[in-house]
Amino acid sequence: MSGPQKLSRRPYLLRAMHGWVSDSGGTPHVIVDAERPDVQVPRAYIKEGKIVLNVSMSATQRLVLGNDWIEFDARFAGVVHHIKVPVNAVLGIYGRETGEGMVFPTDEHDPEPPPTKPAPADETGRRPQLKVVK
Repeated sequence: MSGPQKLSRRPYLLRAMHGWVSDSGGTPHVIVDAERPDVQVPRAYIKEGKIVLNVSMSATQRLVLGNDWIEFDARFAGVVHHIKVPVNAVLGIYGRETGEGMVFPTDEHDPEPPPTKPAPADETGRRPQLKVVK
């Protein structure tokens, strides 16, 4: 039997932050690395290799925040475009009104959690111990 599958936290955090910003009355926006492969956005709106997209329910149609892709239709200067962005190309999500949000690491994979370290030994060389006090 194999161990648990390593899933990226990014799509789950994106959905959670999208919900939180929306429920707080804000307008969720995502920052996308538009130079990543498979990013489908209107090229005219890319600045310095990035694009900011309004992903509010009122600004999008058929919004899907999936585990691998963010997909929706939106208007840019009155023209409807189909947007398709790999989740690993999303650099962050924030509320336009407050700027509160979350930034993601720029590497493609979530960072590994740091290894656990044993408790430090005291001056006698022994590790601390817990005792039940009644």
